Parts: sequence; structure tokens; C-alpha cells
Amino acid sequence: MLRLIAGTMLLLSIALSYFVHSNWVWLSVFISANLIQSAFSNWCPMITLLKNLGVKE
Repeated sequence: MLRLIAGTMLLLSIALSYFVHSNWVWLSVFISANLIQSAFSNWCPMITLLKNLGVKE
């Protein structure tokens, strides 16, 4: 589920950057930075949110 959300958000950010305004690229930067930090810390805010919503792994 996490990969689906991250991929969807990245594609949405790229589309918004292209069609709306170039500053939407910062959403991609934020998502990418979060994925990088989760690789090192083994903690991701989206996983915490999904668990709190009752989504199973």
C-alpha cells in the first residue's frame, strides 16, 4: 500500500508541476526525502498513519 501511495503521489506531483505550476516539484522532493529517511531510520509517517487507520500489511 505504501508503494502505491508514494508512486501515485509522485506521479500527481509531476503532473501538477507540468500542468499547473513548477513549484509543485517540491512535493516530489518532500516525498523522495521522506522515502530516503525511512530507508535509514526504518520509520515512515505514512505507515504509521495506515496502521492507525486499520490497514493491514
